[in-house]
Amino acid sequence: MLKTKSKIGLTEAVAIGIGGMVGGGIFAVLGLAVELAKGGTPAAFLIAGIVAFITSYSYAKLSLKFPNTGGTVNFINQGFGKNIFSGGTNNLLWISYIVMLSLYSSAFGSYGAALFKITGDFSTDKHILITAIIVFCTLLNYISFKVVSMTESVAVFIKIFILAIFAVIGLWGLNGNTNIHQLSLINWVGPFKLVSGGFVIFVAYEGFELIANAAPSIKNPLKNIPAAFYISVVFVIILYVIIAFITVGSVPFEKISKAQEYVLALAAEPVLGKAGYIIISITALISTFSAINVSLYGGSRVNYELAEDDEMSHEFTTTLWNEPVGLIITALLTLVVANFFNLESISTSGSAGFLLIFAIVNIANFKLAKETKANKWVSFIGALLCVSALTALMYQQFTTNYTGALIGMTMILASYIIEFVYKKSEKKKTLSK
Repeated sequence: MLKTKSKIGLTEAVAIGIGGMVGGGIFAVLGLAVELAKGGTPAAFLIAGIVAFITSYSYAKLSLKFPNTGGTVNFINQGFGKNIFSGGTNNLLWISYIVMLSLYSSAFGSYGAALFKITGDFSTDKHILITAIIVFCTLLNYISFKVVSMTESVAVFIKIFILAIFAVIGLWGLNGNTNIHQLSLINWVGPFKLVSGGFVIFVAYEGFELIANAAPSIKNPLKNIPAAFYISVVFVIILYVIIAFITVGSVPFEKISKAQEYVLALAAEPVLGKAGYIIISITALISTFSAINVSLYGGSRVNYELAEDDEMSHEFTTTLWNEPVGLIITALLTLVVANFFNLESISTSGSAGFLLIFAIVNIANFKLAKETKANKWVSFIGALLCVSALTALMYQQFTTNYTGALIGMTMILASYIIEFVYKKSEKKKTLSK
């Protein structure tokens, strides 16, 4: 996991949360959200954001009571002990990192292929860039994490600054736009499709959990830890809703459908012209590049910690070129997922994984409410909402994207089956000695 050597204040903690959420998800899933929710896209982002906000309450309480760089892994172990269930859930967290990396890589490839012509074929260029960025970031992680952390800090500032300007100018530019009618209720999908569509893109909110990893290093924790979670989530909800509002109100649905994978750049064109398209595209490349960088590091550390906690084979504690072997394994699996699965399937799998993980974290805080001094019913509602969202998501995807739903369910089941097999084999080894 990422470790901070010195104490950080509220501003830095909020930046971690915002940077984690706006790490690349919005660039990747905005077009998909519009495809699913149509005129109701801003509401879809709001609904998903409310679930993230309620879950952030459990994260804040658990971070105060159990400050540890292990973050989510630690909370699950605290709530359920170290067993097959907690181990399987933590395995799911690592696999979800791989899915997120694939989402960021796919977004990088799409925006890059739309901006730069390599072979002239969008699909071919996209896969060339996906492969190149994963390989490059993996090498960068092997060379120096200091460079990785520096690029993340710079990228957070750049993407938030540019997206904030885009939001302000974009809202102003909606006045008189001929596509503003697309936001009217007549263009909204039905309530169930709206809700389930919102949770397909829930991955755009998962990054607030990174604040928990930094909890031991946050100054004045009683005040700053809860504030960091709540401020970052509310800020991102507002930002996403505004961006969705601008996109739907300024770009025709047909164009959004055709340019689904790089639609945010297209949304900047009506107000800022070709320069806006280029600026947002470059911002997307910087943002997704930094997200891939830091997520590769984080994913390899989750893998390493699970092996140390005896929730994975101890072979994963070995190093390769002075880095955990999990780094190269994470990178290789990301290459496969990003290149062979479509955007909706990747997004569905990531959202399903994190909705289940967040439900379990909410249940952990419900169980530990006396220790964390929490209102257990807030966590209960959070868990219920996450489970309901996961159910709605899976039902909707099984009817419209069977492959994506199957991949998501397989990912979840495999996490627990692998842990079950591992624990049983370790028990046999112990008994045979």
